[in-house]
Amino acid sequence: MSENGGDDRKSDDEKEDVSVSLPLIEIVTKEQPEKLSNGTNGVLSTDSANIAKADSGNLRNRGSTSTAMASDSRRTDGSQNPSGVVMTTGVQRQGRLKSSVFSEDVPESSCETIGIKMSTFNCESDSDDEEEVTLMYAQHERVPMKDFHSEVRATLDIEQFLSQPVLLLDVGENILEEVIDKLLNKTLTFLDEPQSITSEAKSSLFTHDSVHSLSKTIQGVSTGQGFDYDQSWICALCTCPSLRRRHVAIARLKHPANFGRTSQEVYFVILVVAPTREKGTKNALETGRTFATIFADMDFRHALMEARTEEEFHKILTDHTKVLAEEQSHPRKRLLSGDHIGFDEETEMVDGCRFAGGLRDDFWRRLPHYVNDFKDGIFGHKTPQKLISTTLFLYFACILPAIAFGVLNSKNTHGAIDVKKVILSQSFGGLFFAMVGGQPLIILLTTAPLALYIKIIYSVAVDFDLDFYSVYACVGLWNSFFLVIYSFTGASRLMKWSTRSTEEIFALFIAIAFCVDALKELGNSFNKYYATPACDCTTLSCLTNLTAENNSTTTSDELCHRENSLLYMILQFGTVWLGLTLFNFTKSPFLDANKREMLADYALPVAVITMSFVGSYLFSAIEMASFRYNTDNMLVLAPIQSLTPAAIAGCAVLGFPLSLLFFMDQNISSALVNSPLNKLKKGPAYHLDLFVVALLNLVLSIFGLPWVHAALPHSPLHVRALADVEERVDQGHVQTIIVRVRETRLTAIFSHILIGLSILMVPIPLQYIPQAVLYGLFLYIAFTSVDGNQLFERILLLITEQAAYPPNHYVRRVPQRKMHTFTFVQLFQLATLCAFGFAPLAYLKMVFPILILFLLPVRHKLVPKIIPGKFLEALDRSH
Repeated sequence: MSENGGDDRKSDDEKEDVSVSLPLIEIVTKEQPEKLSNGTNGVLSTDSANIAKADSGNLRNRGSTSTAMASDSRRTDGSQNPSGVVMTTGVQRQGRLKSSVFSEDVPESSCETIGIKMSTFNCESDSDDEEEVTLMYAQHERVPMKDFHSEVRATLDIEQFLSQPVLLLDVGENILEEVIDKLLNKTLTFLDEPQSITSEAKSSLFTHDSVHSLSKTIQGVSTGQGFDYDQSWICALCTCPSLRRRHVAIARLKHPANFGRTSQEVYFVILVVAPTREKGTKNALETGRTFATIFADMDFRHALMEARTEEEFHKILTDHTKVLAEEQSHPRKRLLSGDHIGFDEETEMVDGCRFAGGLRDDFWRRLPHYVNDFKDGIFGHKTPQKLISTTLFLYFACILPAIAFGVLNSKNTHGAIDVKKVILSQSFGGLFFAMVGGQPLIILLTTAPLALYIKIIYSVAVDFDLDFYSVYACVGLWNSFFLVIYSFTGASRLMKWSTRSTEEIFALFIAIAFCVDALKELGNSFNKYYATPACDCTTLSCLTNLTAENNSTTTSDELCHRENSLLYMILQFGTVWLGLTLFNFTKSPFLDANKREMLADYALPVAVITMSFVGSYLFSAIEMASFRYNTDNMLVLAPIQSLTPAAIAGCAVLGFPLSLLFFMDQNISSALVNSPLNKLKKGPAYHLDLFVVALLNLVLSIFGLPWVHAALPHSPLHVRALADVEERVDQGHVQTIIVRVRETRLTAIFSHILIGLSILMVPIPLQYIPQAVLYGLFLYIAFTSVDGNQLFERILLLITEQAAYPPNHYVRRVPQRKMHTFTFVQLFQLATLCAFGFAPLAYLKMVFPILILFLLPVRHKLVPKIIPGKFLEALDRSH
């Protein structure tokens, strides 16, 4: 007997094909109990536990293991159980409720959950309100995917459906009974079956006359990031003795419907009805397996959502059947074609130590997709809309940080690198990489660590009385030299040791850096305008004396302007609030799905434009600080020849840590973009991207323009902006799953053309954007970047009530103490990065790139001594 009371004596074949989880007793009622009376009104139902991990056969569902789960829920009489498992109702014995399934008693004064659902029982009831007590039997089984390559019946099932299709598109009903009625009526009418079968079929389909729950269903289950139902579709099965032949009907709903606990976002309903006496390979379950296998593919479901006519629907179904058969005949074909190639797979595919082997493989892998990189941004359902919204998102997400970092660099270098140079560098660098880079979804940007490094170089040049542009260019050339070596020797393959924890620590550090910069500027505003000596004067004599003492030197900045600080705070936090409100509008019930998605797509532009209007026009009486810029020639060749050999050698010392910073930032950003969760199809190009970045920064260094590399969180946010998503609801928690991403170069090209044209808008109208809005954008990017960051989610769990924990895979598979221990280990590494990254000593920041690289051996040598490997696999799955 198994631990759940089941019989483990099965043949090996049975254990391979089907895994049945045994039922548990569950008592469900309405209100808190105080005592159990004979008039108890409740429902005794059973539900399964220990759902077995599925065998997906040869089907690969875009980075996650997917399988079909068959559910059988039906009424039973008395305590009879069709599976032979004894079900005993609870009885009152000496003030306690006892169940035969559990060894311990349940106190009558508590409403505890028995089974896997949150359930309570009503211990008191008035006799007038008595209801029927029903036993409900539920059983979950794992069923294998249909093999379209080796099982002929699978293709025949599809052909039979296409020969007599019963298809309903854009069904307006969202109640389960109404959808089933519509499918049954069309099926029986179209196929000339007697209408009397309708009541017979509904009796078989539903578990109860008044509580309509489907008795037999098949659903997909994804186990890549835990155990989640594919809630966008459901396959209902039923058998009818009076039916002459089997039939399949499919309905696509116009709006997602909630059909139950594991079916809360249903778009597709597949109805399979079959005669009771039917050949084994043609019964309802086998036919349901055929269609469930096809609908388990998210890409296929998304294509069906875009179908406008029945003919187009049929064509997509036919084409996918052929593709599925081909994929199942060659299990590794999708991997070799570049669906997702991680560092481990790439290492296997690159032959040994071939010089520049990884670089050449990246080039030939991406070259066939180059033309499609442009087409994929034009053609497709909602693609033009996504193209426009993502272009505007990238424009504002890049131009505003460019202005902010331009102000910072101008301050650090006394105007040597100013706003106009940063905008020019951003435009040229982004265009160059978008045209010739391997992975066009990566966004290049000058970042806060680079601004700090430029400050160090300026300090060195001043200390040794050297020309800044010469030192800057020489350090940049050494950096490009080292990056070329890394790309030719395949050093990026070292990043196979980079796990999710390392990437999320660095991503969270970048988010913290954005927040620190924004809040620091807010503090500076309050120190400058709110906490001045003039603001401390409360009497007329004090103000008179202060004015008299500083009559010759007093400026407007030294006077009390508290309204400036308050407006700064309103604009900064107003930008964050408005942007996040629109960004999360898809989770609200207002408007329809398309309008909610459009508001979310344009969240950043709307927030920036709105708050800029508020600051520049509605509060025009309050004078806000604007950024400064130079009118000198922006393109001047650096006089490198003026440097001595000793200075050139010293620049090499500065260039090596800088190359490590580029190497880690570039590869971590690339890994997050090419994550299996994003379901990219064209493959990565780690070595090629690094080589392109090296060449790009070589040119920028010669002309004294700020360096750029792959940026977080802009690159993952770019992917998200171009993605179509599917939402799954589990215990009230909404999980967003990416279905597909439009892998195009056009968004980066168009946005950086606009950024280049923005040079013509300096000073007007760009100076109408208050600095508070610029730094409000920093906070917006920081907050949106932590969406999906598991480290941030687990930090929140430290202050979350345990009963409110989300049903994540690591919550289910890892003990709470081990999970929190791993979180504290990550927090210690994050705190170390912050200590060096935000240190007041400029030269200490040079150690920062080495610390990032040091995270890799810490994860693989020290952390496994604290957390067992089986828990690390759940907490920190590698790419």
